[in-house]
Amino acid sequence: MPDPNPLFLRWPTAAAAFTLAAMAPVSAEESLADLVVTLQGSDSTHSFSHGNTYPAVALPFAMNAWSPFTQPVADSFYYQYQQNRLRGLRQTHQPSPWIADYAALAVMPVSGKLVCDEEGRASEFSHDTEIARPYYYKAELDTWNVTAEMTPTERCASFRFTYSPDEDGYVIFDGFPKGSSVEVQPDQHRIVGWVKNNNGGVPENFANYFIVQFDQPFLKQGTWKPGSEPNEELQAEDEHVGAWVQIDPTQGPVTFKIASSFIDRDQAQTNLDREIGDKDFDAVKQAALERWNDTLGRIEIEGGTDDERKTFYTALYRSTLFPHRLNEPDENGKNRYFSPYDGKIHEGMMFTDSGFWDTFRCVHPLFNILFPEMNGEILQGVLAAYEQSGWLPAWASPGHRGCMIGNHAFSLFADAYGKGVRNFDAQKAVEAMLHDSSHEGPIASIGRDGAPSYLEKGYAAHDITHESAAKTLEYAYNDFCAALVAEGVGNSEAAKTFRARTGNYKKLWDPEVGFMRGRLSNGEWMPDFDPARWGSPFTEGCSWHYTWSVFHDVQGLIDLMGGDEAFTTKLDSVFQADPRVNTGAYGGMIHEMAEMVAANMGQYAHGNQPIQHMIYLYGYAGQPWKTQVRAREVMARLYHPTPDGLCGDEDNGQTSAWYVFSALGMYPVNPAVPEYVIGSPLFDKATIHLENGKTFTINTAANGPMRHYIQEAKINGESLDRCFLKHDEIANGGEVFFRMGSYKNEDWAAGPDARPFSESRNH
Repeated sequence: MPDPNPLFLRWPTAAAAFTLAAMAPVSAEESLADLVVTLQGSDSTHSFSHGNTYPAVALPFAMNAWSPFTQPVADSFYYQYQQNRLRGLRQTHQPSPWIADYAALAVMPVSGKLVCDEEGRASEFSHDTEIARPYYYKAELDTWNVTAEMTPTERCASFRFTYSPDEDGYVIFDGFPKGSSVEVQPDQHRIVGWVKNNNGGVPENFANYFIVQFDQPFLKQGTWKPGSEPNEELQAEDEHVGAWVQIDPTQGPVTFKIASSFIDRDQAQTNLDREIGDKDFDAVKQAALERWNDTLGRIEIEGGTDDERKTFYTALYRSTLFPHRLNEPDENGKNRYFSPYDGKIHEGMMFTDSGFWDTFRCVHPLFNILFPEMNGEILQGVLAAYEQSGWLPAWASPGHRGCMIGNHAFSLFADAYGKGVRNFDAQKAVEAMLHDSSHEGPIASIGRDGAPSYLEKGYAAHDITHESAAKTLEYAYNDFCAALVAEGVGNSEAAKTFRARTGNYKKLWDPEVGFMRGRLSNGEWMPDFDPARWGSPFTEGCSWHYTWSVFHDVQGLIDLMGGDEAFTTKLDSVFQADPRVNTGAYGGMIHEMAEMVAANMGQYAHGNQPIQHMIYLYGYAGQPWKTQVRAREVMARLYHPTPDGLCGDEDNGQTSAWYVFSALGMYPVNPAVPEYVIGSPLFDKATIHLENGKTFTINTAANGPMRHYIQEAKINGESLDRCFLKHDEIANGGEVFFRMGSYKNEDWAAGPDARPFSESRNH
């Protein structure tokens, strides 16, 4: 008898009012941007993450985003859904609350009296009247009886504040702490200046130059500093300054626009003229709506519930917010940027605000399908960072930040190169990978931390290098990626160097305990092993999670475990194990631990990245049907279009891109290889509109909520009996067809030739 279907227990939600299930199809008239729930993930705190997101009002991959904020300026968890007071509308570049923001500034309307400090100007508001879309935000500020609206461009934004005509109306500008300068220019109806706030990763001459251009004259104006009364001085510069203007609310809504630049004020004006010019608020809003509908429309879906459609397009929105552009076209349209790496102005492309430890897994693979030209431009910027700083970036915001592990720029190069993206200098990439893989960097996140031990012994030693086991496993994959690019450009010597290290993951396998394990510099195992022990020698996880981090050679891992049956039994045991936590090196519970326990899926910790690919490993051992049911289970239990609708940090689009791929029915387990392991398509039909003008369609029959098993498959009309799709099959356009059912088909794609690439079997 087939196994019974698992019960899909919903991730607990405190915002159930958000959930409205419906079976209606997506209509041709439906605006995809209006399906996006930007508040998803915003019901988070320091101790428990439902996404740790903010409702970003931004264009795809823009230089700036905008967001309301409810928390004090110093709090990087600045929009918390449970709060009912709004402190302002801020320009933000924050990729993660753990990295924090930079170059932030804010505006806020008040009425009746002039109040500038963030506590005094805060207003009560209600989510019942809040409208949060990717292209538009609106809030009723009840304390001040003001309606605040904003809509974005790539480097600017347009605002509309509607006041009661019976009260004095003011607009407060806040330059935030850590250095700011303002000048009110009443004759030009504007405020100009710069802000320098940051949390690292910037040169000494870093600044964000802004222009706040109003469409009407001021009645009064001045500047302010925290702790002092507002004054009527037109200029101020200090640790934390701001400006205020009084406007005439009897003339109707007050409209203004804000432009900024990391280059200078003149470039900010160029950005303003180019992106907004004479457009009114509604025209800017319409353009932003159309841009999002075009981006989200790269994938059209049919079928599914209302919640599933909302979740899908919210995930696609999150997947296309980062990285942020840094390039700014000059008056002649030539791209240039201020480099956070050397503090100079350069021509070309640069992107930032991305952690490759997260995004190498499936964000950049998604880009290589939907936006291959842009992904090549991202890699141009990665190589420019290497030239300007001497190191490839790993976590940039805006420059190098000391966060996370691995050399995952290597994965980005191999991922793009292997899928035909060649608008970057692959020869230079090999040079950079040779350098970074051989040297420790000035901070642990760049270069190769533990390089001396890794190069000598084949592993980073626990008694020398923090998080040594996680780094060793990821370095082995990174070297595999580097070998592929080196082979591709004909650098056989470099390829041989990298290939010699791709099997180093085996040095951490301890057959006595059946897990990956940290080793000491003398060759002995790290004592007192517990697979549920979090922290060093692992990173934000334990051996239950990291044992599977052999992306490039799953067959090699199968062999270490003793064959297919032992391997799939071990995979099953992840879900069957008690969700026990040994806080280990952390010394106490961290939010990732709490989220794993709350998800109640054994030791499967989907709320963090290391194990997110593990569900897709069953097909490597001849049991793809288990991938199908587990992928559907995770989508059903852990993703919802609600403020508490995610199961951990969203992380630059990675957790969202997992859903995009999984809902399409595939996943890039090994991004460096042009293959996607097949899962279980969620929708009746999905059409991917490719950059080359072709389409790839994923069609299903007999699909449904409890019909997650593939019964048969065809590719372009021919029988498909393997558990992976090839990138060229997608990029060249065509159709894959799946007939679904309620019972597992143990014969489909179960044979040895049906398995995805593994280095030890295919190289």
